[in-house]
Amino acid sequence: MLDKPASALRIRERLLESERLMEATGCYDGITELHLRNQDPLKFETLHTKLRAYCVSAREMARRISASPGVREVGEMVVAIYTPEGDAIALSNGIMVHVHTMSRFIKWMIRNGYEENPKINDGDIFANNDAFIGTVQVPDVMDVVPIFHSGKLVGWAGAVCHELEAGGITPGGDVALAQERFTEGLFVCAEKVGQNDELRRDYVIRCERNLRMPIYWVLDEKAKVASCIDMRESVKALIDEIGLDYWMQVSKEFIEEGRRAQLARTRQLTVPGIYRGHTFYGHVTAGKPGYQPLGDPDWLYNIPIEMEITSDGKIKMDFEGTQPWGYHSMNCTPAGMDGGMFVTLTQHMNFEGLVNDGAWMATELKLPHGTWTNPDNEMVATATSWALLLPAYGVFQRLLSRSFIARGFVEEAFVGQVNSPMIEMGGTSQYGTPFGMAHFECAAAGSGALAIKDGLDTAYVGWNPESDMGNIEIWEQNMPMLYIGRSIVPNSGGAGKYRGGCSFLSTWLVSKTDHLRLVTSEHSSRVFDNGGLCGGYPAPTCQKHRAVRNSNIFELAENGAPLAHHTGTNPYRSELEMRLEGEHVTMEGPYITAPHKTGDVFSHSYNGGGGYGDVLERDPVKTAWDVENGFLTRQAAEGIFGIVLDEDEEGFPVANLEATKRHRAEMRAKRLARARPVSEWIAKERERVKAAGFAPEVKKMYASAIKLSPRFTKDFSTFWDVDAKSTFGVE
Repeated sequence: MLDKPASALRIRERLLESERLMEATGCYDGITELHLRNQDPLKFETLHTKLRAYCVSAREMARRISASPGVREVGEMVVAIYTPEGDAIALSNGIMVHVHTMSRFIKWMIRNGYEENPKINDGDIFANNDAFIGTVQVPDVMDVVPIFHSGKLVGWAGAVCHELEAGGITPGGDVALAQERFTEGLFVCAEKVGQNDELRRDYVIRCERNLRMPIYWVLDEKAKVASCIDMRESVKALIDEIGLDYWMQVSKEFIEEGRRAQLARTRQLTVPGIYRGHTFYGHVTAGKPGYQPLGDPDWLYNIPIEMEITSDGKIKMDFEGTQPWGYHSMNCTPAGMDGGMFVTLTQHMNFEGLVNDGAWMATELKLPHGTWTNPDNEMVATATSWALLLPAYGVFQRLLSRSFIARGFVEEAFVGQVNSPMIEMGGTSQYGTPFGMAHFECAAAGSGALAIKDGLDTAYVGWNPESDMGNIEIWEQNMPMLYIGRSIVPNSGGAGKYRGGCSFLSTWLVSKTDHLRLVTSEHSSRVFDNGGLCGGYPAPTCQKHRAVRNSNIFELAENGAPLAHHTGTNPYRSELEMRLEGEHVTMEGPYITAPHKTGDVFSHSYNGGGGYGDVLERDPVKTAWDVENGFLTRQAAEGIFGIVLDEDEEGFPVANLEATKRHRAEMRAKRLARARPVSEWIAKERERVKAAGFAPEVKKMYASAIKLSPRFTKDFSTFWDVDAKSTFGVE
């Protein structure tokens, strides 16, 4: 404990001094020379390896304490060790998006005088899930404990789990219907929730009385506290071994070394310059129950990004021109945007070496005030912030890849992540008790393609590099639904020389409940939010939900008749329609409707990734294998890739190389016949822009960006040679 009032300012002053030194020298904490590293590099590297081992060990131990299948099965957890000022020194594997969000949380407490009140004592436990303090969204609940040695605060240990239930207006964690902060669920705003290494009973009671299924949250809290205590004791033992003065210096040098390593990696892999990219996100909610009139029914967001790579290796990301925050759940905060940057860097550039807050310090985010990236109102909802954050950082990945290719590192190019729609549910469980949970099989979508091979099928999401859909039997223990099918969605990966990874679809039978609310979130409808690269196509984005209410599935099963295990490949009539009787429902975008009951059938699909390169350069033999195994249809193989398939004696598809060569020659000739000079195309499009010949949602999208951003207005007006304000009716 800090025992004198005068000492209550020391950590805050130390934080401010560290930031001043960074500003003055350009080096973390003013460390211009890595003295300890230079004196004994083997000891330096060994110590950091030990710290990382502490983090990994603590995480794996905590995963076995947790009751949540999201943590146990999918690995939705990360732990890290921080300096006294709150900068990350070392981290585990897992959801690394939260390493810097925890840093923001610790610094927020320091800046707001927590040393004085409620005080920072040995054995204290602090928790937070407020995105404006430091996290991404409400279900991302983080715990930190201070590390004291010889009466001095020498660091922090922190852990985050994504909770499957947050107590919001809709069940689960990503509360799709939240349109203001007040409907997102249970908030813990940088609170002291425990003392003497034990959670406060009143805090546990608050969780039990405000959550549909508190066992996940409460046991995850115990798991996180256990991991933090484990790391704390390991760090204290290490300090006993190496000495306090050495620890205080080496922990800072680790971060400065991480900053330098990030700059060096950027200089090695990329070409300095300015790169621009763009994506869009469409959200269709018109006519759906629960959406209040204060929000627009259908949202279309433009996400323009300018990435600058400086000659010294710094990466700057500018979101100027994106739109204002809105009354919906898809807003983000600077903490969330920082987290997106961190988790992307750890996958693309910092997959080895000293990964810590130093890498983040070698970047810069420009987040315009008042936009969805940096709201000027802290009452907005951020429950499904990944809906816009993921497409944005997918663009970042493609911009980085352009620079890798420009430098010649083609093997590093990656089309990037995609949005990952999520299904959440609540009501009465199969055990007759109230329940609520998010289904985290969404952690295994399709990835974008690489420049040297196809993307990963059903095995990747940007927010968790350890993507895992979890075990069917474990999910069935926790929800009143039984799997009747899990299958690859054909053609769901973007086409290209190398196709994007395919997604999958799950089909369930609602079982042993008379009240099950199903809600899905983070869907982009009618626009592509996961583009391709170097001629590759984007992946399909408008996946529809299908349900059958009051189905005859039990009667079919009793008679031994065929069941529907998936929606099938017929674009005009699904397998559910062909095999099941009942009330058939097809819904675009988020699924929000009346509760389901036993005997209903429901299907939900996820997203694939964008493709890389010209579709007419794809390997015919590989494509025949894709068709045989259900990743592509014959129609797509011939119509998109120009590959003609025959059948062998056993009926398996084989590529007809000569016929393919002729067919592709015909397709290239048609391309040339309809091609137009870019100048001609721009002139034609300019007339359309002058007339504002766009859909209402597009007009609204441009108008809101123009109203908020003078620079975007100027760029738009200059490029199209129009008055952007008058074109879109902006005063």
